[in-house]
Amino acid sequence: MKLYVVTASIRKLDNLKLILQKLDNEHLEKGGIYIIVIDEVNNAVRKYNRKIMSAFDNTRFFGIKERREWLKSRFGLASKKYESVIPKRCHAETSFGFVLAYEEGADVVIELDDDVAPHKGYNLGQHLPNLFNGNGASVFAKTKWYNTMENLTLNRKIRIFPRGHPYDSECRQEEYRWISSSSTSVLNMGLWSGEPDLDALTLIYHNGLDGSCYLKSRNLKREKVTVGKGTYFAICSMNTAFLSKIIPAFYQLYMNQLGIDRFDDIWSGLFLKRIADYMNDKVSIGVPLLTHKKAPRNSFSDLRKEIEGMDLNERLWRVVDNMSLSGNSYLDAYVSLIQNLSVAVPALGKTKAQRDFLEMQVEKMQLWASLVDRIG
Repeated sequence: MKLYVVTASIRKLDNLKLILQKLDNEHLEKGGIYIIVIDEVNNAVRKYNRKIMSAFDNTRFFGIKERREWLKSRFGLASKKYESVIPKRCHAETSFGFVLAYEEGADVVIELDDDVAPHKGYNLGQHLPNLFNGNGASVFAKTKWYNTMENLTLNRKIRIFPRGHPYDSECRQEEYRWISSSSTSVLNMGLWSGEPDLDALTLIYHNGLDGSCYLKSRNLKREKVTVGKGTYFAICSMNTAFLSKIIPAFYQLYMNQLGIDRFDDIWSGLFLKRIADYMNDKVSIGVPLLTHKKAPRNSFSDLRKEIEGMDLNERLWRVVDNMSLSGNSYLDAYVSLIQNLSVAVPALGKTKAQRDFLEMQVEKMQLWASLVDRIG
């Protein structure tokens, strides 16, 4: 098995080293782990990271220069347009790692944020049983949204929802039907202890002015929950594993533009879940549990970046849910979704700024589809 670990970071990677040291190699062939670090080439930080990551074979670093050279070697004069697909200084840089893994024939990709650390008793290899083995529970939401916080035990008996979960009261009714199930998954989202993945509005409400609040996650309730067909959930890429075949449909969207940010993984996950349902594949959440150690940040600044996206989020998921998709592959289905999204832009965007932002997404998604098609 070829397993790729992809992280985008401008920080020191001590946490990543600790996580990888706990990787269960039972399911892996010797030398089958490839580590891709997407950075911005701060020479001192990269030098430090090269040293601590030297414990692992097959570790590569890709800053802006390396990414540009890679694209030029594949596409020549056309590389400029593909450079515009991978944003700078943005979490969505991980898309480059996905492309690399896709070209090199990865079996599984694990995406990790740089602010997660090991949780006692869990290891990164637990993604693999959730992807390839079946036992667990399936959940179907009457109102089409599953609250991932439901599968976590918190330090307070309080009802909260993750970043990206719609605010519409219908989507927050939590009326679920559970059945025992046995199925493989194309994507498994590991959960987290420590700081829950909350939006800025929720954090501010709970006195979290510096990016975190008194609400903490302690542990998991279930090791695997398969989210049923027609049910959506907020896919956070903090700790996520997936089969490489979904990469054509899992572009991490181009954020930090036109006043909108923080929805790259959320909307990428929304699109992926719709396509996985169309392809009759399963998506799950559960183990491994990693600890989220969020660095201090201004919650009001985050709120300014999120507010337009929160408005769009209430409408976007309904449009995606009602799309008629076509195609026999993840790439073809993604192209079909892009076409549907392009038609929906005038109605989705309530302001010119929102429409401009959505039109930019359509353009970048089209380029992404072209890029993976050419290297596939």
